[in-house]
Amino acid sequence: MKKMLTLALALGLVATHGALRAEGSIAAGKAKSAPCAACHGVDGNSANPLWPKLAGQVPEYLVKQLKDFKSGARKDPLMSGQAAGLATQDMQDLAAYYSTQKVALGTAQADKQTIARGERLYRGGNAKFGVSACMSCHGPSGHGIPPKFPRVSAQHPAYTEKQMLAFKNDERTNDDDIMTRTAFRMSAEEIKAVSQYMSGLH
Repeated sequence: MKKMLTLALALGLVATHGALRAEGSIAAGKAKSAPCAACHGVDGNSANPLWPKLAGQVPEYLVKQLKDFKSGARKDPLMSGQAAGLATQDMQDLAAYYSTQKVALGTAQADKQTIARGERLYRGGNAKFGVSACMSCHGPSGHGIPPKFPRVSAQHPAYTEKQMLAFKNDERTNDDDIMTRTAFRMSAEEIKAVSQYMSGLH
């Protein structure tokens, strides 16, 4: 009986995963990704550390960000222009393509003390200042929790730090206020430390 329940659950998860992927076409997304490659790389692994890696990202998260760039809920002159002409189906196709690409593993670029501090914050938060553990939303391995919470592992630390500072300074407000509250309570040094740690988290 237990094996049957396990099998049923597994099949249900596969069916759900397939239903989510069915919203976008990987092949169509690849064809539509040519304009994106200049900044994000052909396979979604950007060379510029200030531009995000899209490879392996949660597809629903990618669609939401594109919609927010198009609507103006998230501000970025370059991305707003790129998203302006995209229909919802285009966004779903792009998300399907990038989410299935293999992310290039990152490497932390800080000293061991900074990495250790980042790990403590990621896994345990900071109770004194009301900072929740990052892994409670992004998962123990940093792969994200669909559909809402994005993958943070292997991301460029400079990009992660830039976005967290934007949340902290109320310059980015398009996502759940969890990030705004969390980043606001963190120091710049803590943000740098956790950004470095997540880059090497696989």
